Amino acid sequence: MGLDLGKHLDLLWYQAASLGAVALAASGALAVAHQFAGPAIERAEARDVAASLAQVLPEAFADNDLLADTVTVPGPDGAPLVVHRARKAGRVTGVVYQMEAKGYAGPIRLVMGVDRDGRVLGVRVTRHSETPGLGDKIEAHRNPWVHAFAGKSLDDPAPAGWAVRKDGGEFDQFAGATITPRAVVVAVRRGLEGFAAQRAAMLGEDATAAVTEDATR
Repeated sequence: MGLDLGKHLDLLWYQAASLGAVALAASGALAVAHQFAGPAIERAEARDVAASLAQVLPEAFADNDLLADTVTVPGPDGAPLVVHRARKAGRVTGVVYQMEAKGYAGPIRLVMGVDRDGRVLGVRVTRHSETPGLGDKIEAHRNPWVHAFAGKSLDDPAPAGWAVRKDGGEFDQFAGATITPRAVVVAVRRGLEGFAAQRAAMLGEDATAAVTEDATR
């Protein structure tokens, strides 16, 4: 009986050791895979971000690396906001940053470009979970609706105009999907409010000097 118990304990020890060795080997393999795949994933993500930033700026608007030229400022909701500066011959010509709003099916993330005078250069939705065929019309490749923001500012349209037509504003809504475009309009307006509040910090200039310089241009 004692001999059988000993064999049984030996078998249990062997099985535990084998499982431990397999788990250790698997962990090592995953670590190695992550080590090699990590940089590739980061490069792919950087390319995606760079592409999104470029889409909201006019052609040849900037000659710097927007990914590397950033500043963090308080966003409209108080949370840190990463701002990418667009430069031409060293001078900041505009900024690009992300905004987020609550849509019908979840968060809607967008990137927007704003020139130094506070006018929208472009807006693109980068992530959402809205209903296919209805809410997904906020995507530029599905519908030109999002292009309507270009050239707008906090004063153009007037505050009441910053809403969908159903709410008395000047932006179109989609048939059967009003919540989605409403959320994007609100996000863009809040983005412009954030620029107005943090203009000097975003542009990297003294507030008084920046206003004087722009007034004399």
